[in-house]
Amino acid sequence: MGLSPRTGSLESLREHNLLRVIDVLLAQGTASRAEIARQTGLSRTTVSSLVTELIARGLVTEREPSDERDAAGAGRPPVLLALDRSAGAAIGIDVGHSHLRVAVADLSHAILAQAERALDVDQSAGDGFAAAVELVDEVLAAAGIPRDRVVNVGMGVPGPIRHVTGSVGSSSILPGWVDVRVGEEMERRLGLPVVVENDANLGALGEARFGAGRGVQEIVYLKVSTGIGAGIVIGGRIHHGAGGTAGEIGHLLANEDGHVCRCGNRGCLETVAAAPSLLEQLSRTHGTDLDIEDVIGLARGGDPGCRRVIADAGQHIGRAVAMLCNLLNPARIIVGGDLSAAGDLLLDPLRGALRRYAIPTAAEDAVVTTGLLGEQAEVRGAIALAIGEADRPLVQATGGLAAGGS
Repeated sequence: MGLSPRTGSLESLREHNLLRVIDVLLAQGTASRAEIARQTGLSRTTVSSLVTELIARGLVTEREPSDERDAAGAGRPPVLLALDRSAGAAIGIDVGHSHLRVAVADLSHAILAQAERALDVDQSAGDGFAAAVELVDEVLAAAGIPRDRVVNVGMGVPGPIRHVTGSVGSSSILPGWVDVRVGEEMERRLGLPVVVENDANLGALGEARFGAGRGVQEIVYLKVSTGIGAGIVIGGRIHHGAGGTAGEIGHLLANEDGHVCRCGNRGCLETVAAAPSLLEQLSRTHGTDLDIEDVIGLARGGDPGCRRVIADAGQHIGRAVAMLCNLLNPARIIVGGDLSAAGDLLLDPLRGALRRYAIPTAAEDAVVTTGLLGEQAEVRGAIALAIGEADRPLVQATGGLAAGGS
């Protein structure tokens, strides 16, 4: 006997609400029943009933709070819910100017295995792709995840991405990647779906979901490393701009009489504040064998030259950030990348320049802090992107929710 229209309508509504619960867990990784109720607008009684059904189907599991953030608050911390590990997995690929990092996670965003390699990928996209495929195979084997359980791959590259074509939008920032359709090529090599994003945008996404920007809607994430980029979050969403180049803060003018930048302009912020510039400034007095970790260590130990170049970099970055604050009025400026390890040696001068060059209210609204995720920000963001962009991965993996219950 078929369902009556009314009964069928009620069952359809319940399936829709089950998917709403799943979507919250896909986005956040873990959430309490109360959080799910707040985000979906469903009553706590309804959420409790839906969660009970999802647990019975083997799609959702309960977890105890895993850290102080999850357990914060008075009284007994709430039990957290997460998608069951059997629901599938996602891969994050973080391509930097000098490194490659790959991780595989379950759909609760918990990383199961990770691998990395020092690699200069700027001149050859092919080398980057080949190394990424090797590391993907490595982490899948380490985690014991069959390839057919991977629902999506998120990939970050250190340059602007033309979202219409999926290709790198600058011939000078990544010269070996010009006109390469990154997602298509990676999909061909992996045999898996791939979505591509700028690395600073992924850092912003990672910190917004799981780090220093959690719960904040207006964020600027600065990745200060070999280059300088900004991931901009407006209204809780990454802002790409018309063609995908929003956030290229490293190419704002810092000194019109300065050195020629790799982008072809003169005196860009990267020429005075990125890691290679700091090393070049110190080469006469400290030699050419330093890396940026050495510079930070020496600065912490009181070396005046190293402290000076870091402070100068902070001032230059702060002036550029002041322009962003006047235009965008973010609530939080999160500094990541290699140079963020300098902490207040970098941030105090940055804050000083921000107060000097931004309008007072914009400077007061912006809390400047280092990221909480460190070098993990971009790969965590890549995993979040993969899960968020997958086409209802749980439904695909289980053959549809309707098949899971009776």
